[in-house]
Amino acid sequence: MPTPRLIRFNKPYGVLSQFTPEGRWQGLKDYIDLPGVYVAGRLDADSEGLLLLTSDGQLQAHIADPRFKMEKTYWVQVEGIPQEAVLAALRNGVVLNDGPTLPARAQLLDPPPAVWDRQPPIRERKAIPTAWIELIIREGRNRQVRRMTAAVGHPTLRLIRAAIGPYSLDGLAPGTWEAC
Repeated sequence: MPTPRLIRFNKPYGVLSQFTPEGRWQGLKDYIDLPGVYVAGRLDADSEGLLLLTSDGQLQAHIADPRFKMEKTYWVQVEGIPQEAVLAALRNGVVLNDGPTLPARAQLLDPPPAVWDRQPPIRERKAIPTAWIELIIREGRNRQVRRMTAAVGHPTLRLIRAAIGPYSLDGLAPGTWEAC
């Protein structure tokens, strides 16, 4: 039996968390040509950053299943400059249309993280500043981070997953992968 593989991939904007492309979105097969690996968790096409793939079904379930509550760290560029009360609201949990979120860890990233340019660039408005928040959650609801920042009055402009548990983006350029 072959040794299980675990792959770290820095998913660019516009790429689906599946091998098959759909419509205007690319699939993982444009970047990863490895048989027998499957995505452990999801990252929306309009989000960027760390995606893990594995050939081990148990590891895949452990990473993706909310019952295991593996921490996921996001760098979120938001519209406006969040005050401490906004960060406290994120830390306490936010009520969304599908119920309250678990408490998160949230902090303003100042200076902002050193990240690559996004293609296409985010929309910028001269009259509205932006800021970066680090948000660490243990859930994985559909578009949860975007809904959380919108609920506290700071819509997400750019979303990068920086880490899943002990695995991070460190050393990975967009569109590249490496075995762990």
